[in-house]
Order: sequence, then structure tokens, then C-alpha cells
Amino acid sequence: MVTNMNPEEDFMTIYAAEQRMAMTEAARKKELDQAHSHLKSLAKLLDAARTSSTRPKSKPTPQQHAANISHLEETKVSLGKAINDAESSLAYKEAELAELKEETKILEESDPATEHENELDGTALRLAIFKGIGFEPIVDDYGNVVKMLIRSRSGDVHCIQFDGTKPDHEFADMLWELVVS
Repeated sequence: MVTNMNPEEDFMTIYAAEQRMAMTEAARKKELDQAHSHLKSLAKLLDAARTSSTRPKSKPTPQQHAANISHLEETKVSLGKAINDAESSLAYKEAELAELKEETKILEESDPATEHENELDGTALRLAIFKGIGFEPIVDDYGNVVKMLIRSRSGDVHCIQFDGTKPDHEFADMLWELVVS
């Protein structure tokens, strides 16, 4: 058995086995360290993904977001209505402006003095002035003055009949004397 037993060879086998185990252990340790560092990087990535997937406190919740969208839609509808009302008012004002411009043009082209002169009846105006002074003529069926009622300053009323017995200037003097009395 001694021949089968070679301590040097056994020693070398054990030594080689220990060397392989040390190398295997070093390789495993290296692999384990790499796996551990890879695990740490994945953990950091997981934390970053978790943080990014959660809603920040500054952002609204889905319910708040839905309420905000609803409020904005209501505001949009009310603003649309206000715009529509404003456009209607604008159209009305533009039509009114066009009418006023047309009326201004007509008024600028017209001559009020001439129109007033054409519409004015001188006889009616003179009669109104005479009545204001105190003379009120009475005419016959043909439009001739036959009598004159005179209201004096004292409030008395006199009636003068034009019968042609006196000249016109004497009748005029008599009428003015009665008015001022």
C-alpha cells in the first residue's frame, strides 16, 4: 500500500483541489459582488420607478382633475354664451350705427330752413302774433275781416266793426289806442 500511497502526489492533489476551491470561491465571491451591485442598482431603479409612478402632492388627484375639467367645461360654455351675446349686441349696434349714419347723411343733405319756410304758413303765424298782442279778427264766409275783438291791457274787451266809414289808418290808430288802454 505504501507504493500506492504517494504523499507528495496526494499533497499536490489536495493542494490543487484547495487552489481550485479558492479560485472557485474567488469567482463566486466576484459573481456574488457583481450580483449584489447589480441588485443595488436595480433597487435604486425600482425606487426611482416607484417614486415616478406615484402622484406628487402638488398634482391633483383624479377626482380633483375630473372636477377641474368639469369646471373648465362649464366656464367654456358660459364664455361661449357671453361671446354669443356680445356678438349679437355688436351686430345690433352695427345695424343701429348704419341707420344713424344714413339718418345723418339725410340730415346733412337737407336744408331745415327751406323746409321750415315751405311748411310755415305766414297767415297762421301772423294771426297767432295778433292774438298774442290782443287782436282777434272775425272774418266772414269769404275771408274778409268784418270785426275785430280787442283785449286791452286792463282786461276789457272791445269790438270794432269795419264798416268802411273811416279810412284804414284811423281804424288802425283806434285799435292801438284800445289795446294799450
